[in-house]
Amino acid sequence: MEKFFNTAGPVRAENNYMIDPLKRINKDEIMTLIYNWRYFILHAPRQTGKTSSLLALQDYINKEGRYKCLYVNIETAQTARSDVPRGMKAILASLNGANSLTFNDYFFFQYLLNGIDTFGGDSVLEEVLSIWSQVNKKKTILLIDEIDALVGDTLISILRQLRSGYAKRPESFPQSIILCGVRDVRDYRIFSDRDQQMITGGSAFNVKAKSLTVGDFTPAEIRDLYQQHTQETGQQFEEGIFELAWDYTRGQPWLVNALANEVCYENVIGRDRSKPITTQMFEAAKNELIIRRDTHIDQLADKLKEERVQRVIEPMLAGEAFDEDVFNTDVEYCKDLGLIKKTEEGYQIANSIYREVIPRELGYMTQLSLESIYRRQWYVDKDGKLNMMKLLTNFQQFFREQSESWLSRFKYEEAGPQLLLQAFLQRIINGSWETNSLGVSKKLHGGGLIDREYGLGRKRTDLYIRWPMIKDRFKDKEKEHPFPLTYNPDDLQRIVIELKLKHKNTLETVIEEGLKQTASYVNKTGAKEAYLIIFDQENPNWEEKLFSEKRDYNELEITVFGM
Repeated sequence: MEKFFNTAGPVRAENNYMIDPLKRINKDEIMTLIYNWRYFILHAPRQTGKTSSLLALQDYINKEGRYKCLYVNIETAQTARSDVPRGMKAILASLNGANSLTFNDYFFFQYLLNGIDTFGGDSVLEEVLSIWSQVNKKKTILLIDEIDALVGDTLISILRQLRSGYAKRPESFPQSIILCGVRDVRDYRIFSDRDQQMITGGSAFNVKAKSLTVGDFTPAEIRDLYQQHTQETGQQFEEGIFELAWDYTRGQPWLVNALANEVCYENVIGRDRSKPITTQMFEAAKNELIIRRDTHIDQLADKLKEERVQRVIEPMLAGEAFDEDVFNTDVEYCKDLGLIKKTEEGYQIANSIYREVIPRELGYMTQLSLESIYRRQWYVDKDGKLNMMKLLTNFQQFFREQSESWLSRFKYEEAGPQLLLQAFLQRIINGSWETNSLGVSKKLHGGGLIDREYGLGRKRTDLYIRWPMIKDRFKDKEKEHPFPLTYNPDDLQRIVIELKLKHKNTLETVIEEGLKQTASYVNKTGAKEAYLIIFDQENPNWEEKLFSEKRDYNELEITVFGM
C-alpha cells in the first residue's frame, strides 16, 4: 500500500509520510518536568499534531521502562456540560478504554460501574486515580488530551480534582500530568451553573508549572516530508514548490499535508506518478482548498464570529492599530488558535492561506448576494482582458448607492469598505457559480486569482490580481479554462489595487502616501496596471469624495478612485 499525506487523526508510520512526532515537541524539557513531578500544559492550534506527539511520548516513556504512562482522550465528556456525574462517567469510560487498549488492563472498569455512587461525581476521578497510582508498581504518568473540549461544571470539576490530588503524588496520585488542548489553561473562561459565576482556568488549576507548545514544520521539514513521497513513488516536485509551501502555510502541519494530498492524490494529473508536481498545480491546489472549505478551514472561519477574535482581527483587516479595548488575553487567545503570529514586523495573520480565507469568509454572503446582480462577462473585453476602469467605476457607483445598506451587514464594520470591495472583486475575478436560463448552476472556470496583503498598522490593504487573458472566453460556454493549471505567464494581466481609509489627514496627504505604497507594491509584483482607492468615511458629501483621476508617480501611471 502506498503511503499518503495525513489530514485527519494521528499519524501512523506504516501509512503516512510524517515528521517524527517527538521532534515536534521539546522532549528533553518534557522529561525534565516529568522527573520533577510537574503538572503542565501542552497546547497548540487544531490539527498541528498534538495527539500524534502525545501518543509517541506515551510509547517512548513506556519503552524507557521507568514509569507507567497512559494517554487518554476525554472529548466524549463534552456533551455532559454541567452534569458532573455524567461527565465523570464518560471520563472513566475513556480511561478504561485507553488502559485496556494500551496495557490490556481493565482496572477502571469496576469504578465505571459503581464509582459515582461510591465517591460522588466531584471526587470520583481523584479517588480512582489515587487508587490506580497506589496499585501500580511504577510511578504513573497521565496524558489527558482534549481537556478544553469540556465545558461548564464538568471542566471545573476535573481541574479541581486533579489539583486536589496533586499533593498526594507520586505514590498516591500520578507523578506528572499533561493537560493537552488548543488553549492554555489561563484562557479558560468557564461558566459554572452551580455557582452562577465565571471561573477562570488558572484559579481552578493553579498547580500548572509550565505551558509548552507543539511547533509548526520548518522549511527543512516541509522539504523532508514532500521528498518522502518522491522516495516512495518516484514522483518529483519542482524545486520552487518547497518555498511556495512555506509561503502558503508557514509550516502549519494540516495545511502542509492538505496541499500535498490535494496535488498528489485529488488532482487527476498529479495522480500520474510519471508526471512532476509543478508550481502551477500546487497553486491550483491552494485555491481548491480555500474554495472547498474543508473542516480545518471551516473551523477557522467559525472562530471569526467570537468577539475576542474580532477585536484582534478587525484592525488587522483595516490596517489600523489595536484599539484600547483589545486585551492581551485576546491576542494570546488568537495566537493559541493559530490565527496570528508574532513576527519581526509585529502581529500578522499566521500564513497566506489564512490571510486569504479570512476576508473571503467575512464577505462570503455578500459575494453570494452579488452573484445575481453582477456578471463577469460585463467586465471582460473581446481580447480577454479585464476592463478594470469599467469594473471599478461600476463599483464606485454601487458604493455610492448601496454602501450604507451593505456595510451595516458586516459584523466587522471597521473593515467594511475593504471587505465589500474584495467581495465584489471575488465575484468577478474568482467567481463561483453562474445560473443559466434554465436555473441550472455551473461552476465558473477561467477566473483569476487575488492575493492579499494586510496587517496591523499597515494603513492599507494590497490586492494583487492575476487574470489569464483568453480571447472569446464566453463563446463556448461548455469549454473550461482552469486556472492556474493551464496558462502562459506572458498572457497574464497583472493588476495591483491599493486600498486606504482616509481618517484625519487631508485627502492629498493620503493620496501621496498611497501613491508611494502602490508604486512599491507594483515594483514587488511586476504588475502593469495600478489603482489606488481611497475610502473617505468621514465626509458625507458624495459629490466631494467621489472622483477618479490619473496620477504619475516615478513614471508609473496610477489611477486614483475616491469613494
